[in-house]
Order: sequence, then C-alpha cells, then structure tokens
Amino acid sequence: MALRALLTTAERGQILAIPTGTEDLAARYTLSDADKSLIRQRRGEANRLGFTVQLALLRYPGIALAEDTEVPPELVSWLASRIAVSSEWGEYGTREETRQEHGREIRAYLGMSAFGIAEFRELVEHVGGVAAQTDKGLLLVESARDFLRARKVALPGISVLERACAQALTRANRNIYATLCGHLSIEHRKRLDGLLLRRPDSSSTEIGWLRQAPLRPNARA
Repeated sequence: MALRALLTTAERGQILAIPTGTEDLAARYTLSDADKSLIRQRRGEANRLGFTVQLALLRYPGIALAEDTEVPPELVSWLASRIAVSSEWGEYGTREETRQEHGREIRAYLGMSAFGIAEFRELVEHVGGVAAQTDKGLLLVESARDFLRARKVALPGISVLERACAQALTRANRNIYATLCGHLSIEHRKRLDGLLLRRPDSSSTEIGWLRQAPLRPNARA
C-alpha cells in the first residue's frame, strides 16, 4: 500500500533548499585554502568545477550530486568565479563514474559517510521518538534531516526522507494505539465500537455527533 505524502510541494523544496543569494552563497560556500588545494588536483576545468559543486552540496545542504540534481546557476557561477574557471561544466553531470569517485573522495575529506540501509533503520528509529509527539510531516522530515547532518551522513533524496518518516509515524501510531487500548476490557471495546454506529434519529454516527461543536443557546434550543 502506498504511503501517504507527508509534505507539500513547497515543503519538499524547503527541506533541501540550495542558497542562491550572494550573502548566503558567501556564508555557506566560501572555500578554504585546503579546499582549493584539493580542487586544483583535478584535471580540466569541467572536472574542477564539478568537483567544487559536489564539495559545496555535500557541505550544505548535505546532498550528493546526482544526474538529475538541479544545481542553481547562481551557485555554479559563484563557485566558478572562486576557482577561476568557466561556469560551463560540460558533461560532468552525466559522468556517473567520475561523480561517484569524486563523491567518495569528498566524503572522506569532509569526514562524512554514505547513506545506506543501516542509516535508514537508524533514521526510522530516531524519528519514531519525534512521531510519538507530533504527526506534522514538516517537523518529522526536518528532524530526520538534522539527525543525519549531526551524524555527518550524506542526505538521501527527499522521497527517501519522507518514506523513513512515514514508516516511523506508522510505528508510533501503532504504539500509541497499543498503549491506549492495551488495558481496555471487552465491555469498554464494545462501547467504543458503538460510537461508530449510526444514530437512529440522525444520519451521523455517535462519534460524529459528539464531535459537533455545541450550538449557541437560543429560544428554539
């Protein structure tokens, strides 16, 4: 069964947003001397720029460069000017082997690890604690993102984060249900089931009637 979406389209864009403003670019992506030394070891301008973009994205927002990653042109131009290369990076984004090799080197340089099955399970466990307190999708996914960042794990795609949070929320709801219903007697369960029955004098169920807002007192009432 498909998991329900936790985020709106706008929220998905917000979670792993890449800065584009000049001040934000300077704050997030200023290169150190060590960065530049590592970048200069690449051959060709396209490789140097592609390597720099990967380094920037893994540093913030913490994502790996994939073939379908939409890199803002503002970021590419800003980084290109910092390493004195053309902002045209050619076919770098489609060279999977080069991207993966650079990605491994950059993760090692930054002290980061790749996201895998073990990290997914840890993420579900962590978010489960948050999901016991709220079912707000944005809060859950932000918690997942921040948890991986704190552990210096490269972030997966937003759909993976959302799926982990949906699983955690399902588990949390089951635990809450078990806690609430674990000590109910058979009589209690029957009476609760009765709230789902339709009222004889109305088209609503008992629980639907109970949920209705009380009317303001008036002469007719």
